[in-house]
Amino acid sequence: MTASAIPGEPIDLQIADILREVHFPVNKDALVDIAREAGASNEVLSMLDGLPEQDYADVASVTRLIGGNYGPGLGA
Repeated sequence: MTASAIPGEPIDLQIADILREVHFPVNKDALVDIAREAGASNEVLSMLDGLPEQDYADVASVTRLIGGNYGPGLGA
């Protein structure tokens, strides 16, 4: 993944690209760190930072919460 490509992508694609790089299980702080290192937009960083403090077992556990908090198009 090239960090420079991420900020130009729609939010749902940015999140999908970031989650592909994650080795689950992972906690919220690690998700935010991975997104920041990947060059994610501030909006994506805010979305991930707004997730509950917990461990996430897989991509679906993250996207379910993001989709529930931020509307259609982001959930699994």
